Amino acid sequence: MRLPTLRQLQYLTAVVETKHFGNAADKCFVTQSTLSAGIQDLEQLLEVSLLERTNRKVLPTPIGEDIAARAQHILSLSEDLVDLALSEKNPLSGRIKIGIIPTISPFLLPKVLPTVRKQLPDLEIVLIEDQSERLLDQLQSGTIDVVVLALPFSTRGLTHRIFAKERFWIALPKNHKLATKKKLNAADLPTSELLLLAEGHCLREHALSACQLPASAQRKSVQATSLYTLIEMVASGLGITLIPDMAVNSDMVIHSDISLVPLTNEDDEAGREIGLVWRPSFRRTATLEQLAETFSDALAGTDYSVKA
Repeated sequence: MRLPTLRQLQYLTAVVETKHFGNAADKCFVTQSTLSAGIQDLEQLLEVSLLERTNRKVLPTPIGEDIAARAQHILSLSEDLVDLALSEKNPLSGRIKIGIIPTISPFLLPKVLPTVRKQLPDLEIVLIEDQSERLLDQLQSGTIDVVVLALPFSTRGLTHRIFAKERFWIALPKNHKLATKKKLNAADLPTSELLLLAEGHCLREHALSACQLPASAQRKSVQATSLYTLIEMVASGLGITLIPDMAVNSDMVIHSDISLVPLTNEDDEAGREIGLVWRPSFRRTATLEQLAETFSDALAGTDYSVKA
C-alpha cells in the first residue's frame, strides 16, 4: 500500500491554511509548480478531490478539509518525534513555540523573559499571542507547543501545570463611593456599572465567576476588546472593572486616574491561576517542567508566585 508522504501532507495543510497556492508554496519553500504537482499526486493516491480550484481562490472540499485536519495532526506527531530526540541530547535547548493570552502577555513576559534567558540560554522561544480558544486549537493542531493560560478554563483533556495564582482588584473612578474601601466582595459591587471584556476573552469569564455573576450581568451596550480600553473607560467614569494582580504595577495602571480595591470572597481572595498547557503527546516534558520552574522563580517575591 502506498502512503502519503509528509511533504505531500505539508503541501495540503499549507494550501488549506493560506487558501492560495503561491502563498502556500512560499510557506513550504518550494515553487508553486512543485507544490501543485505534490497535491495532485496526493489526490491521485487517495482517489478523492481535496481542493476546489477557481481563478481567484482555492478552497478545500469537505473531505479535503477533514484530511487536512488529520494531516496536521500527523505532522504534529512527527515534529514531536524530532523534539523528543533533540530533548534527549539537551532538554534545555532548541526551539519551543509558546502561545499566550493578551491579558497575561504584557504583564508576565517582562517579568519572566529575563530569567528565562539567563537560566535557559540555549532555549529559543517563539511567542504567539491570541485568545484562549484559538490558542488551544493551534496547540491541538501542533502549530504551537505549549500555551500559557489563565485557569479555570476547559483544557480539552490536555496536560497542564500551574505556576502562579493571582487575585483580582476592582478598578473604580477616583470619585466613586466605593473607592475608599479597604476591600470589596462580590455582594458590594454595583453590577449595573460592571465593564468587562468582549466574549472570547477568558478574563471576562473569570471576572464574572469572581463576582459570582451570570454572563448576562454585564451591560450589553458596553464591551471592550482590551484591558487598556477597560481601564480608560473606568478613568472616564463610565463604570468599574476587574483587573488581575500582575497588571497593578504596570505603567498602564500606574498612570491611570483610577482607584484600586482588592476583591475578596467568603473564603479567600478572589482570583485566577496561571499555568502551562500542552499536548499529552508532546514528550519534551523536561523542557516544560524547567520552563514552569523558571517562570515560578521569576515571579518569586510577588503576591501571586507559587512553587511549580
